[in-house]
Order: sequence, then structure tokens, then C-alpha cells
Amino acid sequence: MNGNRKRMAWIAGVVVALALVPAVAGSFTVSLLNDIGIGALVALGLVLLTGVGGATSFGQAAFVGIAAYATAWLTTAQGLSPWLGLLFALLLTGLSALAIGMLTLRLGGHFLPLSTIAWGLSIAMLFGNVDALGRHTGLSNIPALQIGGWSLADPRAMYYLIWVVVGLACLFSHNLLQSRPGRAIRGLRGGATLLASVGADAYRVRLTLFVTAALFAGLAGWLYAHMNRFVSPSPFDVRMSIEYLLMAVAGGLGQLSGALVGAALVLVLKNGLQDVLPLLTQRAGQLEAVAFAALFILLLHFARGGVMGLLRRWTRRRGATQGASRYEGAPVEPLAHRQLPARGTPVLSVNGAVKRFGGLVAVNDVSFDVKAGEIVGLIGPNGAGKSTMFNLLTCTLPMSAGQVRFLEHDIAGMPQRAVARLGLARTFQHVKLRPHMSLLDNVALGAHSRTRSGILKAGLRLDRTEESQILQEAQRQLDRIGLGDRAHELAGSLPLGTQRILEIARALAADPVLLVLDEPAAGLRRKEKMALGDLLRKLREEGVTILIVEHDMDFVMKLVDRLVVMNFGSKLVEGVPSAVRADERVQAAYLGSVV
Repeated sequence: MNGNRKRMAWIAGVVVALALVPAVAGSFTVSLLNDIGIGALVALGLVLLTGVGGATSFGQAAFVGIAAYATAWLTTAQGLSPWLGLLFALLLTGLSALAIGMLTLRLGGHFLPLSTIAWGLSIAMLFGNVDALGRHTGLSNIPALQIGGWSLADPRAMYYLIWVVVGLACLFSHNLLQSRPGRAIRGLRGGATLLASVGADAYRVRLTLFVTAALFAGLAGWLYAHMNRFVSPSPFDVRMSIEYLLMAVAGGLGQLSGALVGAALVLVLKNGLQDVLPLLTQRAGQLEAVAFAALFILLLHFARGGVMGLLRRWTRRRGATQGASRYEGAPVEPLAHRQLPARGTPVLSVNGAVKRFGGLVAVNDVSFDVKAGEIVGLIGPNGAGKSTMFNLLTCTLPMSAGQVRFLEHDIAGMPQRAVARLGLARTFQHVKLRPHMSLLDNVALGAHSRTRSGILKAGLRLDRTEESQILQEAQRQLDRIGLGDRAHELAGSLPLGTQRILEIARALAADPVLLVLDEPAAGLRRKEKMALGDLLRKLREEGVTILIVEHDMDFVMKLVDRLVVMNFGSKLVEGVPSAVRADERVQAAYLGSVV
């Protein structure tokens, strides 16, 4: 709490300082701060999109231009109010971002950034070749904003509107990241498989985030048009998009405050170079870009996390670390729980499962059942096909032939997120946690499919009851695995064994019918394995059904009710642990001659 009070004091100080600037600063400083505020809005969207969501865009200036031209055309050619221009600008920007995002966001690797350059170039060229938009001459005589009878034509009056909008955008973004959709956004860097395992659609999350970042740019474009009262194509080309991205990178892509710091740093340096270089050389225009690039290379060399990242590391070295306490929110009604099937009822039925990779048959006609209230182990030597079988059951891979039924649903061919929503929760062989998220948030991500709040509701803090329910559930699961007193510790600080336990807590937050564990004991010490075994037995007593793929034979033999043994892609034997251990085929294929 002490850290929160300090943070609030800093924010209050910044707000007071910004409010006093027009009273003490000259016109140039006020105009520069107006430009910084508009740049910060665009950079804020990039912090969310690129820094948090992991999607790099070199085309944000195009969205600024779409909004600026939209309101300029509506207010000059049609004579309508600038406030109607705001609605029109945001609508056109949002629809453009939706269309562009649907076409480009499925591209992976370097193809996505390259595509943003392509549409960034094309949209800027479009502005300069449409007669209705003034071609390269642009549109002038854009009316100033008015609030009641108060004109905002003066930069000092416009200053307050710009920074109120920036403040509200920062508050919206902060609320968003501390919410259900915000955790999904922060989970994007963990990959689509991670989000699908908790019932989220990574493409939809990324598309929604892309549109949100574009709308921030659209707000900036509307403010830009009515502040300058003139628009032309040049401020909205790819070079300006790169500058916006530099603002976000220089300030710190990992933090919202980096947008403000980066915008100020870039624009102050840019103006400083324009003042200093003409005193040193007659080729100031050519050298400005070189000097600007060199300064940022130095910055990124010594502070890859930007200014705010450097400041954060410095404060941590001085002992300003985050506490590791419990979540202590006010008690609320718990999230609804599933009705678990009666013990002994078939939960999962695999019939003739086949998976081919070209000419290689990785899984060959495998069949087995899992019944409610039991723990089933899937074992076999390396290369037996266990991992492939695991991926078929969780719908991470499509089947070549056969059938898998889960709770009377034929799930073969279903999206992984749909199967997760039915009540099949999983962990991963290679741990998939978000290291910079707290234990509480990592576990809360598991409850994604049990709740419904979206970005708008979260950003406006209309989801507080649901959010309290999620965090309460996450704390309950942390207590269940013995990590309840470390709720606000970062997951990346945990040892590997404890991270595996945390993954189980995240899966439990989904309120599963079937819990599918991929080598959960790997990396655990003896006492940790014993605690894990006790936890899994307790879950079985509570009615949770568990399917476990594991290499630690001693751990598995003491835990499971039945074993399914695979070898060379086929089922070798199925039965209780004692019978499987005594089977000669298993001894030859897996256990050797030792019984």
C-alpha cells in the first residue's frame, strides 16, 4: 500500500504541474506540450499494441491521418460540428482498422510489420490523390473546437482539452490492463496455444487491441486537425509512423508512462536539434536525421527498456521491490461452478485415434476411456507418441482419423479454445506462464472463459464485481496449492518446479471437469512431488478427473488408478499399476528387466 500511495502522490504532482504550465510558460512551450500530448496518445496505443501485445505497427500515422481528414472534410465541406466530426473520425478509423486488421493480423513473423508499412504508405498516398481532400495541398480553414460559448482556438485553451484526453486515455488503459481482457492481452506474448488453453481466441484479442490502438490514434488525429486547423498528407506518412514508434520505444514499451516520457523525449530532442544544428553546420536538414538516429542508438544500447525501464531497474536496485502479499479484496459471491459428472461416468472416450505426419504414423489406432473421479496415467518410452496423443486430446493437433468424445461432445476438429470452454483444462510440458505478471494474475487468466467483460466495460471500470470474483477465485486456487501468501510476486521469480505447480492452479481456475497434465512432476524436488501427489489425490476426492502424462514412474505408480502404455504410436497395454508393472511387454519396452 505504501508503494501505491507514493505512486498516487507522483501522479498528483504531475497533474498539478501540467495544470499550472499555461500560467507560467510561453506560447512556444504550450504549443510543444500540445504536440507532446497528441504524440503521447498515439504512443500509448503502441505501448498496448506492440509493448504489451507484441504486434509491431509502422502504420499508426495513417490512422491519425484518417481521423484528421475525416473531421476536416466533415466540418469544412459539409459544415457540420467538430463534435460530430469526432464521432465520424472515430467511426471511420475504427472501421478502417477492423478491415486492415482482419486482412493482416493473421500474418506471422516479419510479415505483419512489413504489411503495416505497405498500408501506411498507401493510405498516405491516397490522401494526396483525392480531389475532395485537397490532394497534396490539403484542407484548410478547419473550424476551432468550442465548448459552449468558449472557443479553443487559442493553444492555451486547447492545451487543457488535449491533456484531459491524454489523462483519460491513460486511465482507460490502466483499467484495461488490470482486467479480464487485459490479462488476455498480456498473455498474447505467450502464444495462441496458451490463450486457447484458457478459452480465449488470440486472433480476436489481437484484433480488438489493434482497433483500440487505432482509436487512440484517431483521437490524436481529431485533436491535431482542430488544433492546427489545417491538414496535408505529409504528417501522416510512414516517417511519422516510425517517429511514433520511436516515442513508445524510447519511453519504454513495457509501461504506460513510457508513452508520455517517450513523446516528450522525442519532440524535445527534435526541436533541440533544429535549434542547435544550424549553428554548427549549413547542412542541418541532412544531419538532423543522422544525429537523431545516433542519439536513439545510444539510448537503446544503454536502456533497451527505454527511459522508464531504466528507471524501474534503478529503483529496484535501491530496494523498491514489489510486495508478495495476499489478495485482500472484499468478499463477493463466488464464480459459478460446473456440475461435475457422477463418479464412474465416462468423461473422455478415445476410439481409433490416428495421427499421420506425411508417411510417419505417430499415433496408430489408439483407444481408451477416462471415467469421472479417477486419475489415469499415459506413459511410454521416448518416441512412443504420448505427446502427440496429448495434443490430439486437447485439440492442439487435428486427428487424421478416429474419434474423441468429451462429455458426449465429439471434439475431434474443434478449436482448442472451444474444448477448454467445455471443461478440459491443461498444463504444458514447457511451462507457459507470463513471467512479468503476478502469480495472482497468471492464475486469474485461467478463469477467462468463466466471465464475459470486454474492453470497453473494463476500461470504464464497469467490471469491478466480476473482477473481484475472478481475483477471489485466483486467490482460492493459490491457497489450494500453498502459494497463497505470494499472490503479488512475479511468476518469473519462481523456480521451475513451483512454476509447474502454478500452472496447475491456473488450470484449476477454469473449474475443469478433466484436468490434463503434461509431465507436471518434471523439475520438482521430492517434497514438492509428494505435495503435488497429495494435491492431485485431493482433487480426485473432490470429483475432478485427471489424465497425466509423466516420465517419473515412481510418482505415477503411486498416484494413478489406471495406466495406458504406448509404444511406437500404438497402445501396448492398459490396466492397474501393479498389472502394468508386471507385464513383460512393458518391462521390455519401458522398464527393462526390473520389476
